[in-house]
Amino acid sequence: MLTSTSLLGLFVAALLAATPIPFQSEVVFLALMAQGTVPLWALVLVASVGNILGSCVTYALGRGLGGARGARWLGLTPERREKAERWFGRWGIWALLFSWAPGGDFIVALSGALRVSLPRFLVLVTIAKTARYAVVALIGLGIWG
Repeated sequence: MLTSTSLLGLFVAALLAATPIPFQSEVVFLALMAQGTVPLWALVLVASVGNILGSCVTYALGRGLGGARGARWLGLTPERREKAERWFGRWGIWALLFSWAPGGDFIVALSGALRVSLPRFLVLVTIAKTARYAVVALIGLGIWG
């Protein structure tokens, strides 16, 4: 029962961390890892899935706010939107590999606003988010860092 509750807490933390809500999931991940009651592969899997789904929420928000009203709310003037589209056309799809980093939520929301295809989005975000928790696990094990 404690394992299920722990994994649910990690899932929620990881999901929230990938939305505009300021939250950090690494602390929860490392705390559960230190307890040693949950297999490491399960921690990586649950945190990754939660973080990917949180990014889907942010993508959907960006997609919903990508219209004229939302663009104004995001501060995207027509000139800024055009500039963002050019930048994203050149780097954007690959920038999703940095969706795990600080500022990554903006890249995710922008990809939604600019209508990046969902399958491409999911592939790149899945790679980025899973790699993130794999690296956090390696750091927690003292193998990296």
